[in-house]
Amino acid sequence: MADINWKKMVEEYKDDFLEDLFTLLKIDSTRDDDAATDEYPVGPGPVEALDAFLEIGERDGFATENFDNWAGHIEYGAGEELLGILGHVDVVPAGSGWDTDPFEPVIKDGKLYARGSSDDKGPTMAAYYALKMIHDLELPVSKRVRVIIGTDEESEWGCMDHYLNVAETPDFGFSPDAYFPIINGEKGNMTVNLNFKGENGADYKLISFEAGLRPNMVPQDAEAIVEVENAEVIAQRFEDFLDNQPVTGSVEIKGNELTFNVVGKAAHGSTPENGVNAATYLATFLNEFAFEKDAKAFLNVAATYLHESHEGEKLGIAYEDELMGKLSSNFGIFNFEEGTGGQISANMRYPQGTDEETIFAQFEETLADEAVKCVLEEGGKVPHYVPKDDPLVHTLLDVYRRQTGQEADEMVIGGGTYGRLLDRGVAFGAMFPDSVDTMHQANEYIEVDDLMRAMAIYAEAIYELVK
Repeated sequence: MADINWKKMVEEYKDDFLEDLFTLLKIDSTRDDDAATDEYPVGPGPVEALDAFLEIGERDGFATENFDNWAGHIEYGAGEELLGILGHVDVVPAGSGWDTDPFEPVIKDGKLYARGSSDDKGPTMAAYYALKMIHDLELPVSKRVRVIIGTDEESEWGCMDHYLNVAETPDFGFSPDAYFPIINGEKGNMTVNLNFKGENGADYKLISFEAGLRPNMVPQDAEAIVEVENAEVIAQRFEDFLDNQPVTGSVEIKGNELTFNVVGKAAHGSTPENGVNAATYLATFLNEFAFEKDAKAFLNVAATYLHESHEGEKLGIAYEDELMGKLSSNFGIFNFEEGTGGQISANMRYPQGTDEETIFAQFEETLADEAVKCVLEEGGKVPHYVPKDDPLVHTLLDVYRRQTGQEADEMVIGGGTYGRLLDRGVAFGAMFPDSVDTMHQANEYIEVDDLMRAMAIYAEAIYELVK
């Protein structure tokens, strides 16, 4: 069995793999709190995707189990030790700017376009099919393997909190939700909410400001409604502003009311430098004018301390570690409503050597003179690292080197994956060093060939770990 040609074997499974993956991709599995119930903890979409995945596992002869519609697993093998492969079927909101229906998957020029194609339905299905090949070959294994499927990875990880409370925790494992050759280090993850009251001055009024879909996404779209005396003049100044910025936009005038819309570029919150934050650009423009009170504080904080501050340098929280690199800061959700108040979410990915308390204290110090209250969200995650001499890391890197012929070494990211839930947990693929990262962006895609390459790597890696 040592001479299995995994690369050749995956081609025999390609058509079935794509058919099953399309089934998942057609399900809008975005978290929907408005539709959440005891039966549907984060809404019906993620549960529908979970059920569809488990049905595929049952069809193929695996043992499956659903844990209260939070998470489920597909199991194979026997033995005391348990390998966990942790993926997820929930997706971030589709957002705007798509050239195709985000929930009608389509392959164009070898690229599979759909929300979830790369994050994380495609890679999770590739890992499942890798296990299916081992199952179909009836290869001898000395350990158990579980493909564990979550439904809330893009939000609060409630799915895995529940699963690990009621099910067995794997002894070691990986998450197919990042990059090859391996992610054996992940930065800490924390969110600070900046809260504002809702008072305006007399001459300039910020009626509303709205941008962003999730704290871990760079806002692509922003809208503000303001009330002013000189509407025509300000509208022209906005047009002039757009001429010199990496955003597009429009303004609509109705009497003294102006509605501004700005379009930037979405990106994953762990790499804010890859996006263009529509909200901070809009705030930077509006901050030129004589808003007062809480509206002024909201705009000034966004424009002065958050705009183009990808490493938190304007907040005084910048920090760098030799192993894990630099802190990153993303400002993902902006809301303001006159008379009600406002909030901005700040999501930081920080390296070892600093901590939540230090970063939060600096927030409060930097913004002490602004009319804002800083609130640290509970549930943050500390930095995670598995040494590169660990047998898990060693085996996965060896398999990657054999199949690709490329050099491979450890890597640390700002993104958070389920790998950090295990003491000996890492992220492993499915994107390659030359892949284009479109996670959380409009027109998300993954190369079909990359999925097949990843499937072959996963199959060999799983077998090496459990044989």
